[in-house]
Amino acid sequence: MNVLLIGATGFSGKEILKELLHQGYNVTATTRNASSIGLKDPKLTVLEGNVLDSLFIRNALKKQNAVINALGIGGKGDGKPNTLISDATEILVSEMERSNTTRLIAMSNVGAGNSKNFHPLIFRKIILPFFMKWLKVIIDDKNKMELKIIKSPLDWTIIRCPNITDKPPKNNINATLDGKGLKLSITNRDLAVFMVSQLQNTEFIQEAPSISN
Repeated sequence: MNVLLIGATGFSGKEILKELLHQGYNVTATTRNASSIGLKDPKLTVLEGNVLDSLFIRNALKKQNAVINALGIGGKGDGKPNTLISDATEILVSEMERSNTTRLIAMSNVGAGNSKNFHPLIFRKIILPFFMKWLKVIIDDKNKMELKIIKSPLDWTIIRCPNITDKPPKNNINATLDGKGLKLSITNRDLAVFMVSQLQNTEFIQEAPSISN
C-alpha cells in the first residue's frame, strides 16, 4: 500500500513514519526541508514543498492509496490564533476528492468536536480559556479541520489525542467514542501504532475515536 504522510517531521509524525516503514508500507513523506527527515529507506520517498500549495499536494497524491495527516504547529505554538492545519486540510481534502484517494486518517486533539465534553466542566470553562490559551488556539483550529473532513465524502478517521508523552510504549490503547475509560495521556509510540493500524482497520471509518493509554 502507498501512503502519503503529511507532517512527517513533527513530534508524532517522526514516530508514525518509523512505524509505517517498520510495517513495510511505501511511504511518501512531505516536508518543508528534506534534510529534516533524517531517515533513508528504499520504501521512503521524500517530497519537499508547502502543504498550502494545492499543486504540490496534487502531485504528492499521485498513486497513493491512503493519507495520514499528522500536521501540527510545533509544540505549543506562539499562542496566537492559527489556521495552518485547517487551511492545509481544506486543500488536502479537495485534492483527495480530485484524485479519488479516499482513505484519510487525521490526528486531532481530545477537546475538539464532541470530545470537549470528555473534559471536566472546570477545565472547559476556566482552565482551558484562561490558563491554557495556547491549547485552546490549537483546538479551535482542529475544530475547523474536523468540520472540513466530516463534510467530505472521504473514508475518514479522525483520531483525537490527549497529552502525548515521550515515554516507553505501554502497548495498551483505549479507543473510545463516548469518553469512557479515557485517560490523560498516550505515549508517542502507542499513538503511532494506533494511527498506522487504521490503514487496515475499518471499525472507525467516518468516526472520531479519542485514544489514551
